[in-house]
Amino acid sequence: MERELSLFLVTFTTLLAIINPLEVLPVYLQLLSGKDDATHRAVAWKACLYALLLCFFFFIFGTLILRLFGVPLSMVRIVGGIILMRIGFELFMPKKSGGDLGLSGANAGDANIAFVPLAMPLMFGPGAIATIIGMASTIKDSSMAIPSIVAISAAIVATMFVTYLCLAYAEKLTRKIGPMGIDAATRIVGFFVSAIGVGLVFDGVIEALEAHGVASLH
Repeated sequence: MERELSLFLVTFTTLLAIINPLEVLPVYLQLLSGKDDATHRAVAWKACLYALLLCFFFFIFGTLILRLFGVPLSMVRIVGGIILMRIGFELFMPKKSGGDLGLSGANAGDANIAFVPLAMPLMFGPGAIATIIGMASTIKDSSMAIPSIVAISAAIVATMFVTYLCLAYAEKLTRKIGPMGIDAATRIVGFFVSAIGVGLVFDGVIEALEAHGVASLH
């Protein structure tokens, strides 16, 4: 039981830190500017549902997909890091026109906004993919696979529930923080998102070099 509880806590805290609802919040509010509370909560629900389904898809099939296409996890980290760097730079230095993160088609409909950019790549990005696939790989040889799968699944659901609560009550948080606070939070988050992206690229490059025998840690 202790092992499953530990696995739940590790998965939950890691996923929540990577998804980071505070990172999604500024973009979420910007894309839904002028919408009513019902629309806000509907989009938040759809975005979290899409992200939840993506989490379970990669939890079940992620390792198989990587083996099928011969893609090492290091390459996932490198590409994911580049994506996060781009998003971070645009959050840190938003355009005067409104900073749409390069997603000018996001205003086409609330369903589009819920999936892109909210569910993917902001909520479910390369970091979450790497985390889930990594957790799945730790239980493939476990004699207690079913309890471990239940623990990881519960952690995924709990993470998305907390994320939904943050988005659903985003308006109340915004009124307390104010426009300047949101702008400052957006820029600060952008800086750290860029830093996370650089870290993913660095770790991916080191792992790829070690895998090919070019570098090794002593």
